[in-house]
Amino acid sequence: MKIITTSILLVITLLAVPLFSYFFGTALGSAEWKALNTLIIITAVLIVYAFIVGELTNNNSQVDKLWSIAPIAYTWVVAGYGDYTPRLVLMSALVTLWGVRLTINFALKGAYQWRFWTGEEDYRWLVLRQKPEFSPRWRWSLFNLFFISGYQNILILLFTLPAIVALQNNEVPLGVFDFAAAGLMLFFIAYETLADIQQWNFQSKKRAMITTGDDLTGDYQKGFLDKGLWAYSRHPNYFAEQTIWLCFYLFSVAASGQWFNWSIAGGLLLVVLFQGSSSFSEEISAGKYQDYSLYQKKVPRFFPFGRTK
Repeated sequence: MKIITTSILLVITLLAVPLFSYFFGTALGSAEWKALNTLIIITAVLIVYAFIVGELTNNNSQVDKLWSIAPIAYTWVVAGYGDYTPRLVLMSALVTLWGVRLTINFALKGAYQWRFWTGEEDYRWLVLRQKPEFSPRWRWSLFNLFFISGYQNILILLFTLPAIVALQNNEVPLGVFDFAAAGLMLFFIAYETLADIQQWNFQSKKRAMITTGDDLTGDYQKGFLDKGLWAYSRHPNYFAEQTIWLCFYLFSVAASGQWFNWSIAGGLLLVVLFQGSSSFSEEISAGKYQDYSLYQKKVPRFFPFGRTK
């Protein structure tokens, strides 16, 4: 029941944090409300789509496929409502670069097929479905509706909402702070790309050795990657992903002049999500690989400093 209780808590937090933040922020104008209403409609459609397709196909990676695509649509919709001013175009272009890269990375894993409802499913959903907490089947259906399809799609919307704050302050010109935020986003997009390439190369070589019947030796016998960026952080890709969206929030700071505004909710909730997601991934890895618990003790989870000898 721990997973279900945690999921309920996350959903409640998802609703409470943005509402609390909003009522202590600057009220939205008509243009911002129109843009936000459009985004909410798109999100509602995606929730229904992900839930129905996930239930019919038993493939719960439908939101995973949308994760890198929906933010591109959201930011360009907002840019359109803002007449494509420089800040909104810059924000949308950076999100597009992030999204195209992540989509390609997920496509290499077989996630996207011509039959769009098929494709490789994230292995964690299969493990989670088999847990006793989700028996009988209707419990999984509720989890799919409220967490997989609902929570995650709303979260995707939330961490793109600094674009609404930028729209709200559309008359403020680009400044040094915007370019600093853009530079940080580009750095962490490159960082995440390198982490994914290192993991892809390692896993591809390991699969090839297994396929050809070669004996697994060295790092491949150990089973998991602990070299490169993965020697300093157990999840360098997750670390970069969280940081990218916290950097995206900085555009709202540049536009509004406020270090804290309501659009920070999405970035903070994303950090919370990755705490739970990484814990579940590591529970699986620790059960598969004998040396993984030692790796956990030596290498930090996210922040690439503090490795012990």
